[in-house]
Amino acid sequence: MKIVYFFFLLFFCSSVIAQDNLSWLKENDSDSLYREDQFYVGFSFNFLSDLPSKVEQSGFSGGLVFGFIRDMPINERRNLSIGLGLGLNLNTFGQTLLIKEGEGGEDQFVPIDSDRAYDSNRFTTNLIEVPLEFRWRSSDINKLSFWRIYLGFRFGYVLSSKSIFRGPEENFSHKSINSINDFRTNAKLTFGYGAVNFFVDMSLNSVFDASLDSTNVPVGIRPIKAGLVFFFL
Repeated sequence: MKIVYFFFLLFFCSSVIAQDNLSWLKENDSDSLYREDQFYVGFSFNFLSDLPSKVEQSGFSGGLVFGFIRDMPINERRNLSIGLGLGLNLNTFGQTLLIKEGEGGEDQFVPIDSDRAYDSNRFTTNLIEVPLEFRWRSSDINKLSFWRIYLGFRFGYVLSSKSIFRGPEENFSHKSINSINDFRTNAKLTFGYGAVNFFVDMSLNSVFDASLDSTNVPVGIRPIKAGLVFFFL
C-alpha cells in the first residue's frame, strides 16, 4: 500500500507543477498547449501464473482494453506527464479448473481430469479500471511519431464474472463468482514508437481469494498480460 500512496502523492505534486508550467506556456505564443495519447484501445494475450499444481492453461486466453486518460504535462517541453483515466477491461481465461456453483450456492473449484473430454472451459471478467501513469515520450509540437515509455498502475473493480463449461455430456455456466477478488491492482509498462506500442501488465493480487480447490490446494491465479495498444489524441 505504501507504493500506492506514493503514486497518489506524485500525482498531486505533479498537478501543481503542471499548473506552473501551463502559466509559463500561456505567456509564450510560440508554444502550444498540446497533449498526447488521451484515448486508448488495445488487446492482449493473457498468461496465467500461480496456478494450482493440477491445473494448467488451456485454450485461448485474451483481453480487450479501451478508455480515456487525461494527459497532464509536468514540464515545459511537455514530454513528461501524469496520466489519470477511466476505462474498461474485458478478459477471458482458458484453463483446466472447473468453476461451478455448489448445492449451497458456494463456489466449487475442481481440477479437470486429463482423460475427461470437453470442448471448452473458461472464466471471464469485466472490469472498470482507473489507470494512473507516469509518461515519458520524445515528442514535441512538430513530431507525429515518437518514442514513448509509460509506467504505472491500474486500479480495477470487477463488474461481472462468469464461468462457462462446454462438454459432450454437460454444459453449464456460473455467473457472479463469489470467490473473485472484486478489487484488482496491476502494474503496467507500455513502450513503443509511433503506432506500434507494446505493453506488459502484471497482476499484483490474485484473481481469487483464499479459496481451495477440491484437493485442498489454494486457487489464487495471477494473470500476466502482453499485447498491443493504440493511442489517439
